[in-house]
Amino acid sequence: MANETAKLQNHSRGPSPEDRLNSWKEIAGYLKCSERTVRRWEEEGLPVHRHPHKAKVAIYAYKGEIDAWWCDGHDRLKQIQDLQKQPRTIAAPWWMRSRAMLGAAALLLVLAVIWGLRQKFDPGKQPAERRELTYTQITNFTDSALAPALSPDGRMVAFYRSNSWFLTPDQIYVKLLPNGEPVQLTNDPKRKYGVSFSPDGSRIAYTTYSAEGTDEWATFTVSPLGGQPTLLLSNAAGLSWLDQHRVLFSEIETGTHMGIVMATENRSEYRKVYFPQHQRMMAHFSHASPDRQWALVAEMDPVWQPCRLISLYGGPESRQVGPKGQCTSAAWSPDGVWMFFSAEVEGNHHLWRQRFPAGQPEQITFGPTEEDGLAMAPDGHSIITSIGLHESALWIHDKHGDRALSSEGDVSPSSARFSPDGKSLFYLMRRDSSSALSELWRRDLGSEKSQAVLPGMSMVDYDISDDTREVLYSTQSPGKASQLWLAPLDGSAPPSLITSAGDRVPHFGPDARIIFQYTDGKANYIGEIRKDGSRRSKLFPYPISLLDAISPDRRWVIADISLADTDITMAIPISGGSSRRICTYCSVAWSPDGKFIYIGLGPNSHTARGTTLAIPLPAGETLPKLPLAGFLGPEDAKAVPGTRLLEGWFLSPGPEPNTFAYVKTTMHRNLYRIPVP
Repeated sequence: MANETAKLQNHSRGPSPEDRLNSWKEIAGYLKCSERTVRRWEEEGLPVHRHPHKAKVAIYAYKGEIDAWWCDGHDRLKQIQDLQKQPRTIAAPWWMRSRAMLGAAALLLVLAVIWGLRQKFDPGKQPAERRELTYTQITNFTDSALAPALSPDGRMVAFYRSNSWFLTPDQIYVKLLPNGEPVQLTNDPKRKYGVSFSPDGSRIAYTTYSAEGTDEWATFTVSPLGGQPTLLLSNAAGLSWLDQHRVLFSEIETGTHMGIVMATENRSEYRKVYFPQHQRMMAHFSHASPDRQWALVAEMDPVWQPCRLISLYGGPESRQVGPKGQCTSAAWSPDGVWMFFSAEVEGNHHLWRQRFPAGQPEQITFGPTEEDGLAMAPDGHSIITSIGLHESALWIHDKHGDRALSSEGDVSPSSARFSPDGKSLFYLMRRDSSSALSELWRRDLGSEKSQAVLPGMSMVDYDISDDTREVLYSTQSPGKASQLWLAPLDGSAPPSLITSAGDRVPHFGPDARIIFQYTDGKANYIGEIRKDGSRRSKLFPYPISLLDAISPDRRWVIADISLADTDITMAIPISGGSSRRICTYCSVAWSPDGKFIYIGLGPNSHTARGTTLAIPLPAGETLPKLPLAGFLGPEDAKAVPGTRLLEGWFLSPGPEPNTFAYVKTTMHRNLYRIPVP
């Protein structure tokens, strides 16, 4: 596409046979990108045509139309490239293999931002007098900058340099706007989330989570000028200031039940504001309105829920606001007229706004890029958010090393599982885009071929029967209770509904039983039911936080249990007996043959892949000899001969310790300032 003008002239005369591209592959080759990217761009206006036949629908496009669509964004491309004139030397993370890969990732991000802008500000959709807006790039990392927070005067922005904004072991940075160099403020492996400035801008507060200590959640502060962090409050998370003396924060009441309270910095004048009805729910963030009468709350159970509007002083009953999706960040306009949200809706991460108190949610960013987190400028004229792309692919590690098994689609984290015979690998994947159905796929490791097992069926959780003939799975439709289904893997019969009572995390249990998690009142429990939906009952009398896994022999379940001051991961015998403590914060899985148990103790970061123990099991045993307090670190497994230390987190064990699968997520995000509509 070197000579766009000539091609546009040829296009004006009408398409010729040589001008036609007759498949996704040819279109992707012409644009020099992947087929997945082309499918994304079609959603943003790429002119692709379809011609139905009896057997299938033909896909085709014309080069001239594609060139015209491409040229329409050329000026915006130049604007964004001009923002990157100042060179920076940044150490590339471990997964960046070459300069070519880095350049390709950066180009993809730039192009995606352009087409997101094109879709939003298409002259055909906007009034002619509305001026075209420009995004201003703030950071220029080769990895990712997330979770921005602005100082009260708008001159500094704090953020995480990480691939994850929640409970990340990565570090906090601060940057003087507009052109200061980012400065690292923390240097520790604690899991962190949330940043906020004090009213005078002299301190930055952030939350830490420690699975080993009695005070799991704590708020520390650090100076924007550097220095050692200091503890501000124990049992405090998501803290922000209401004024010079009062703070709004989250605290644990019992177990994992987290709600919103307000107090002074020494916890005097303490008052409870809001606690979710369900004892498993956790209200992690609260964003006070400018008049300090209301707050927007981000809460999870166990996934993020729509944001909630609460009164800080006992006003009307709380209610959900914003889009019907997973809301993870919120803000107010300085005049309190608008509420803003960062949310995932149907797989798409974008920014929304809603007029206070009862307007309708309006989406304000569009396109293939993802926007996460938001910080409102003091003048209310702009928002800082993290914009970029991510792709999750299925990888396998074996005697030949590491290699990718999927090249397109978005694979759900921790969804990969080997078949009992170790010859196949199952996983959940969104095929065409992040908003597509999450379908179950099967990879034959011998033929290296992959196919959808139940095409068109979207799943949340699943389990494969020991004979690899059936799949048990849960579904979740927007606004409806989750359902449990059973289906043959060969498609010989239609799926059968087991229950539609909001149950989830199903597993094949012993004696043709099905084990699952359900909610009863304010707590979660483990239940059992027959395949035909009969003989439903509570398996254990006590509540749990989350059902995690089941052993290969179907004799033990792994669940998170809430104690007075912490959540612990326990192994619970299904047929009765004493439970055993595995760890405080870890992942647990077994090899398909049940000879090894895998315990993930260290989460991954943008500089490390995490740590997992592969522990051999005595013949006939499901669990190793466990320390009384469970495994707290790799050193606790030294007493078990044959234990192997593996690099990775949430690994899917294969037929031998040197074979495992994992989901590798490649992310590239930077901070941008965008105008408020």
